[in-house]
Amino acid sequence: MALLFSLNIKAQGMPVYDNTNFISLIKQLLESGKQTSNLIKTVKFLKTQKENLEKVNDVIKQLKAVQEINRDNQRLIDIVNEDLRDILNSPFIKPEEITRISDSFNAIIDTSLDNLDFIDQILSSDYMKMSDAERASILKAKEVQTKEMVAEITKKTERYRDIISFRKMQDKINNRETAY
Repeated sequence: MALLFSLNIKAQGMPVYDNTNFISLIKQLLESGKQTSNLIKTVKFLKTQKENLEKVNDVIKQLKAVQEINRDNQRLIDIVNEDLRDILNSPFIKPEEITRISDSFNAIIDTSLDNLDFIDQILSSDYMKMSDAERASILKAKEVQTKEMVAEITKKTERYRDIISFRKMQDKINNRETAY
């Protein structure tokens, strides 16, 4: 024993690991990994839902644009059916003007019908592989064009009514009795 004490050996001891803390740390890391995985799935799901909402929003815009275009085209047809008949049947419209008036109104109606055919092509087929947003922007442009046609036909109708009332007044003045 004396020999052992004289060598002057110093022992540092064995390192001690706390297995409970280590196991707890591993469990926390696994749980964190699961939560991260769930968060990634949730983010993907939310991105998909956002895209779906955008698609639905574009479809709703398309539907509203188509409804507005149909409403404007119906207004065009109503104006032509009612007002054009009155204008053409007026005794104050000259026979040579009837063709010109009819042609100007028919040109607007033909453009309107061409627009409807184009819209039908856009909506019924996968026209040039367009996205819904591109399709909606074209429909919006056609909606604006249809509104311009309604304004143009309304203006022409008012102009022809003004011409008729002017000629009516002119006829009254020219055919009045001058014997006072």
